[in-house]
Amino acid sequence: MSNLLIVNSSPRSNSISRKLTGQFAEDWKSLNPTGRIVERDLSDGTIPYLSEAWIEAAYTPESDRTTAQRGLLALSDMLIDEIFAADVILLGIPMHNYSVPASFKAWIDQIARAGKTFSYTNQGPKGLIPSQKKVVAVLSRGGVFAAESAQGAMDFQVSYLRQVLGLVGLTDVTFVHADRQSMGGQATQLATDKAMQQMSSVVGGFATKLVA
Repeated sequence: MSNLLIVNSSPRSNSISRKLTGQFAEDWKSLNPTGRIVERDLSDGTIPYLSEAWIEAAYTPESDRTTAQRGLLALSDMLIDEIFAADVILLGIPMHNYSVPASFKAWIDQIARAGKTFSYTNQGPKGLIPSQKKVVAVLSRGGVFAAESAQGAMDFQVSYLRQVLGLVGLTDVTFVHADRQSMGGQATQLATDKAMQQMSSVVGGFATKLVA
């Protein structure tokens, strides 16, 4: 893999999701010394929410768009280009109120565009982003939200991410869970260590495929 896109969405500079994506980047760079890393930090507030004017621009045929409409879509076009250029997409996503941060949802709304990243067909939406791209989603949560746990039904991160990433064609998704972050002590440390080990295994798996 030669291009890595990192998208962090935690508003905390010292968050566990950022530590994990940072470690992933270091390991990936050591295995891909000539590789390119692009980092997108959603916590800076530069990703706007959708507006009526943006929606009208997105659904106006490209040849008919005004200069103002092209300007409204310029950031979306840039974000989409970053995805198409990436071989691996690394997402750092803390759980906020059982789901994803608002900043991450704003990013999704900018990249999920009919005619650009998915199309409508008689069989339903079809993703236009090449499905061979690898996605690694680092999910940090305060409690335990495994499917078999008591709080499993309250995990709206995984189901949402599978659905919305699949919409645009990104179906090869590996989830790394850093749970128990609000429990403190040994419970948090063990969960963090386990997530770190999984991250190293994922990066190593990419390297093995490259050699093969």
